[in-house]
Amino acid sequence: MSGLNKGVGRVEVTLRWDPAPIGAPAHDLDIIAGVFTSDDAHGAPAHLVHFGSRSPDGTITLHRDSRTGQGFGYDEAMTLELDRLAPRYARVVVGVAIQQAGGRLTFGDIANTGIRVREGYTDLLVHDFADVPDALSATVVEFTRDGTDGWAYRPLSQGFDATPQAFAALLGTRP
Repeated sequence: MSGLNKGVGRVEVTLRWDPAPIGAPAHDLDIIAGVFTSDDAHGAPAHLVHFGSRSPDGTITLHRDSRTGQGFGYDEAMTLELDRLAPRYARVVVGVAIQQAGGRLTFGDIANTGIRVREGYTDLLVHDFADVPDALSATVVEFTRDGTDGWAYRPLSQGFDATPQAFAALLGTRP
């Protein structure tokens, strides 16, 4: 958890992976965030943020999207301004899904996968998906509103045999 009872405020989630081998279809991984209300914290998300979208209030934005993993270091990035979310939102779950357009791909099939959750210059979580090698998608971290202490976080590594579309419906499920 975060220190000094301030809670987590503004975080950046970044994702990296190596490109597909020459001649193979591109590996396209996507960060997905589901925002849940206090009255349905483990049900359907009030809204989803992923490639080509942002939260209606602008508090969660995917500002760097990669379709190939080509680049240096972390190729995809999402910012979550938790301290600006309306009080009716109680939970945010962030995960990663692998696009399946080029055939079935799991985390174990893609080299050098990694995700980092960072507040300022402090790494809150670094994960490499090694614990979910057979999954097509996985949750990574959960942020929950913690009353007077603001937002707390916890790692939430759970793999799913689900395409990006199906994964979006599973984000809120209890591990």
